[in-house]
Amino acid sequence: MQLASSGGRRLRHAALVARELALEDGRTVARKELSAAARDAAKALELRNGPRSVLSELVACWGEQEWERLLVWPSNDYLVNRTGLSERGIRKAFRVLIDQQLIVPKESPNGKRYAVKDLAGEVVDAFGFDLTPVYARRGEWAERLIEQKQAREARKRTFDEITIARRAAQEALGSLSREYPDLDRSDLENRLQGLLARTPLRSTKVMAVDMLDEWKTLRSACEEAYYKAGYAGTQCRHTNNNNGSPSEPCNKSFPKKAEAVRSIEQTSEHLS
Repeated sequence: MQLASSGGRRLRHAALVARELALEDGRTVARKELSAAARDAAKALELRNGPRSVLSELVACWGEQEWERLLVWPSNDYLVNRTGLSERGIRKAFRVLIDQQLIVPKESPNGKRYAVKDLAGEVVDAFGFDLTPVYARRGEWAERLIEQKQAREARKRTFDEITIARRAAQEALGSLSREYPDLDRSDLENRLQGLLARTPLRSTKVMAVDMLDEWKTLRSACEEAYYKAGYAGTQCRHTNNNNGSPSEPCNKSFPKKAEAVRSIEQTSEHLS
């Protein structure tokens, strides 16, 4: 039997897990609430543009029915026109959303998506995709977003400290090269170049905690080498040019003319 492109879907374990999620009894979900949960889910799971666009369009199809499940049934052609993706891209996006336990496929007998209506023409059921997991897991999305924000802040602080340590090490080596050009600093320079090559860029998502420790160690080594190059106050004796005795008066070397000036000073009786 030739099934439509929307049917004949392979069963996935993630779909069975997501199917167990449910809404609270008597809960009616507005499209605005579902859209907010979908945006948080896309951020928390870091979805690519394709699955993110398809999820957004699926949410836009929710009609706010008073159902136990959030069912939508847009066709692949509709999603192709709305997202600009190819039909192959749409199917790939479905697989990603199912594997991430965001949607659950509800297959029809002929593999197509459509609504089931009663004799009065009211939609009472549908075959398509169930968006209940997106909204039911909204607490999980909030927790993940908080954790991601904390991780970004910690990563930023780490790279800031790496930048500070790197600049301090380079400044210390630069001062060594200018003031003590004959001093052997090849080992420190090799370590600096090695760390520069191994340190990841800020644009990556690597947490470079180990690199920070190495940069701090190199900074200490460079500053210690520069400190010792100036004898650090311990390898040679400071010159003391003050050979006078502190018991002698400070006016010992005053000229004679100063004494004459002092002798002609008037007494306090002549003061007004």
